[in-house]
Amino acid sequence: MLQEASGIVTNIQKFSVQDGPGIRTTVFLKGCPLRCLWCHNPEGLEPGPEIAYRAGRCIGCGQCAQVCPEDCHGLSEEGRHVFDRTRCIRCGRCADVCPGALERMGKRMTADEVLQIVLQDRVFYEHSGGGMTLSGGEPMFRFPFALELARRAKEEGLHVCIETCGEAPAAGYAAILPYIDLFLFDYKETDPALHKKFTGRSNARILDNLARLGQAGARIVLRCPVIPGCNDRGDHFAGIARTAEANPGICAVDVEPYHPLGKAKAEALGKAYLPGELGFPEKETVQRWMDAIQKQTAKPVRRA
Repeated sequence: MLQEASGIVTNIQKFSVQDGPGIRTTVFLKGCPLRCLWCHNPEGLEPGPEIAYRAGRCIGCGQCAQVCPEDCHGLSEEGRHVFDRTRCIRCGRCADVCPGALERMGKRMTADEVLQIVLQDRVFYEHSGGGMTLSGGEPMFRFPFALELARRAKEEGLHVCIETCGEAPAAGYAAILPYIDLFLFDYKETDPALHKKFTGRSNARILDNLARLGQAGARIVLRCPVIPGCNDRGDHFAGIARTAEANPGICAVDVEPYHPLGKAKAEALGKAYLPGELGFPEKETVQRWMDAIQKQTAKPVRRA
């Protein structure tokens, strides 16, 4: 079996209740093939570690400048921290000595290290019907590591979910299917041209993988991020409903309303945040989206 001894993890989130049934531990793996304009987890996009800097937490101690091998850090004449990202090799030494403004995003971990943390909360999984969820980024981007984690978790008797955008080789989904109890499968845009505009990739392989999983007997929740001004359209809602009806594996549709919580993370990583000042949609607006989908499918439509 193809295995990877380790992978880059951005976070292991305990007591997660939105990434599958019951109380779960969600393991976020780093790296993603898509570049969604509205990405909620920008720290998961790049495959390697990154350095986040939050200016509001900087106390101007200068410890980062003392340990940086590339002179990326310094203080201006006004005593403000200066971070030259163009010189950064992402070694993380600055984050190791920083009191709180600098953070290393992404840590290489072995499957043993990850499972040791996940299994600490076994009692909560057993009483709630929870387990482990693989997320990202895109967990299939690190397929050998994701496969090893899923296999090991199933050997421990855990319920295993994977949240995926679907943009990965079909062979990978076929190989991991025996170890996955529930696929949380993203459906971002119906129109192929708009899908490429919003995410950087066509949705052809994504839709093919979704169909293959349904035909193979996978249990699937269709997760649909809805972004005002992008995909909050009637034809897209109809596409969601058609897809849910046509796929025997889809047991529910989760509507995921846009939220701006990725903005601060993107800024800390020195990345542009394209949605700008777009805020949380009103509760009534989200209900209209859900009603529009529910009218066209017998599958339950829920708010994620």
